[in-house]
Amino acid sequence: MVESESFPRQTTWRRTLAVTAVAQMCALVGFSSVFPFLPLYVSELGSSTGLDEGVLAGLVYSGQAFTMMLASPFWGALADRHGRKLMVERSMFGGALLLVTMAFVRSAEQLVFLRMAQGMITGTIGAANALVAGVVPRERMGYAMGLLQVALGAGLAIGPLIGGATADIFGYRAAFYVTGGMLFIGGLVVFFGVEEHFTPPRAPRTAGFGFLSGYRQILALPSVSVTYLMRFINQLGRMIIIPVLPLLIISLAADASKANTLTGLVVGTASAAATVAGLVLGRVGDRVGHRKILVACSIGAGLLFLPQALVSGIWQLLVLQTLAGAAAGGIVPAISALLAAHTRPGQEGAVYGLDTSVGSGARTIAPMIGVFIAALVGVRAVFAATGMIYLLAAAIALWILKPPRG
Repeated sequence: MVESESFPRQTTWRRTLAVTAVAQMCALVGFSSVFPFLPLYVSELGSSTGLDEGVLAGLVYSGQAFTMMLASPFWGALADRHGRKLMVERSMFGGALLLVTMAFVRSAEQLVFLRMAQGMITGTIGAANALVAGVVPRERMGYAMGLLQVALGAGLAIGPLIGGATADIFGYRAAFYVTGGMLFIGGLVVFFGVEEHFTPPRAPRTAGFGFLSGYRQILALPSVSVTYLMRFINQLGRMIIIPVLPLLIISLAADASKANTLTGLVVGTASAAATVAGLVLGRVGDRVGHRKILVACSIGAGLLFLPQALVSGIWQLLVLQTLAGAAAGGIVPAISALLAAHTRPGQEGAVYGLDTSVGSGARTIAPMIGVFIAALVGVRAVFAATGMIYLLAAAIALWILKPPRG
């Protein structure tokens, strides 16, 4: 039974979903403004300790993901005790302050430190998922998560274009002002636009680390652990190419001075495709089953990443990245909807806090794996490895993951 929520009327959950989607888009516009070319910013800053720039580029991604992996379960447990809206505001306002601060760093090591602090404070996607999952009817979860994926994809599509152009014209530091400003706007949208009907649990929870027992109960539910494994593998596939994508684009570009803009174009176009696919396939999943969507999209992504190792021109990479983005766009809402279907109402904060932690664990190791493969056998091999990862995900979803009951 749900003890912590009073379910709102239909108009209320639709309003909460719409407002949260707008805030999600603002946050992702900000994050993605700097995300694709962080390795190039690392090169510009240089190391103050003599560390290899490739290692530092990996740490910029992995350090943030590692601290988010540690912090997300704690924030998720607090969300179930004190409200999900508060957690969204914490992640956005706190992130805004940290991202603006990154414009003032003087070494790559300082950037890594602030990125790790960002991981401790932010986690906007998991917080937004928990807020929405707590109010949306279970039979509309695919649609809701698809709409959040649309917001995420729209932000990822717009942000790199803005960030790339800003970096080419004004320098990398200026892009961090865009990031901080968009996160702050997203926080204001939630603060004024979301009315959360949250009632704290009547029964007192165990103090200290007692919330870990709640996570053990969640993981013990049928198919939940496998669904989290799917999230881990999907995030691994999404993130393994991030540190090396700008390097491949530089090698393909006729004019290396436009590398930032071209990186933004490739990432943004793929995200736009994911935006459309996320909403369409989320709704289709509500009718035919999200497991089927997960299998089909994983196969499609795998087959579309493999030939990216052989591209000889920017246009080829752009087309394949766009198609792969559309395939991957169906995976994210499918996994989120499956988590809601396999778990109990009232646990949304814990469920999606752990979901963020699992995804962050993958993002912790993925950039370092990408850098290692690139150093060992070349940048192009990373894209072939990504294709194999998605095909592995398809096999697990097909043969191990069970469909939800009912």
